[in-house]
Amino acid sequence: MAGAALGATLKRRLHLAPHGASLADAPRPPAAVEVMGLARLVHGGRWRVEAMRSYSRPVLIWFTRGSGRITINGATRGYGAHNAVFLPPGTMHGFDMLGQVLGFAVFLPADANLDWPEEPLHLRCREGRLQAELTGLIELLERASNGRDAHAPAELHHLAGLVSVWLKRRAAEAETDTGPRERAADRLVAAYTALVERDFRRPRGVADYAADLGITPTHLSRACRATSGRSALALLIDRRLYEARRLLRDTDRPVQNIAADTGFGSPAYFSRAFRAETGASPSEFRNARASRLR
Repeated sequence: MAGAALGATLKRRLHLAPHGASLADAPRPPAAVEVMGLARLVHGGRWRVEAMRSYSRPVLIWFTRGSGRITINGATRGYGAHNAVFLPPGTMHGFDMLGQVLGFAVFLPADANLDWPEEPLHLRCREGRLQAELTGLIELLERASNGRDAHAPAELHHLAGLVSVWLKRRAAEAETDTGPRERAADRLVAAYTALVERDFRRPRGVADYAADLGITPTHLSRACRATSGRSALALLIDRRLYEARRLLRDTDRPVQNIAADTGFGSPAYFSRAFRAETGASPSEFRNARASRLR
């Protein structure tokens, strides 16, 4: 992905991974690996894949059917069947789906010994052999993740290592979705999304981020529109709202505390922004979920 090198460097410099990334829907220990069908990932609302978010561990998304657009570090590209997307920890992303989309999200171990790629990858696997290899590895990971014997952790570790090798080989051999090479807008937006991942919980506006980058807010928003079709403010608000919905869904924290935890500054501003995006107030969103669970 163009600009990914700069984005990855900034994430290391800003200490975004793992503590700067949202745990969102990432699996918890003791499971070292979790394989989740995309249909399950979407359960509870399409916002769970479409809104900007990140994970604190590496994630592999394997699309086996359908198409749509995926935004990674602020750059939007199309994806289709047999596309593999690797996301290092702390990578801000979201994807939409045009019709039915099938595949898997594989939450991988955040283990430095496995030598995961440091930059996002978007690989188009046109050969049937490569498609079968990756599908087979994912199926083995899923089976091993359900293992309960003493050998299961070692099996998962070695299978994850094979996935790491597969990704690095494909990155060297296959066509990657890099877009225009080293576009200035891609580099700038990658830097912006890295800052957003670090600071979206603080009440900082686009002007603050632009100042950090040494540019004007207008220039920043223009670059974001060029790479993703969205303004800098839209990307920032979307990232905050994903976290807000997660907290409303998974915790009992008061709405005013969630407003503060997600950088909105005031409960009133949070409620206006939330309703504008979802059509419901934060309390209505929470109550609707509670009603479905009864």
